[in-house]
Amino acid sequence: HFMLNIVTGPEGYPAAVLIRGTKEVSGPARLTKFLRVDNRFNEKKADVMTGLWIEKRESHSRKKILHTPRVGVAYAGKWAKKPYRFISAPEDECS
Repeated sequence: HFMLNIVTGPEGYPAAVLIRGTKEVSGPARLTKFLRVDNRFNEKKADVMTGLWIEKRESHSRKKILHTPRVGVAYAGKWAKKPYRFISAPEDECS
């Protein structure tokens, strides 16, 4: 399975965001199948010219985004517990 990781820092610095889903699809492997993401995007910039880019479609209030501990990274020690997983809050939790 392919994953959609966006590197967010300089080369040699471990900073990236794993896109795990959208409103339409949940799960990183299902997402890449849905978007037809494969290894042709490896090491390419997220840009219209490469065919894979990020675009703002709607704005989110900070109240609608939940910060939770990361999933599946117990090996990361204290970093596994950092609230670096961001998910949309269900509507009933936004009020």
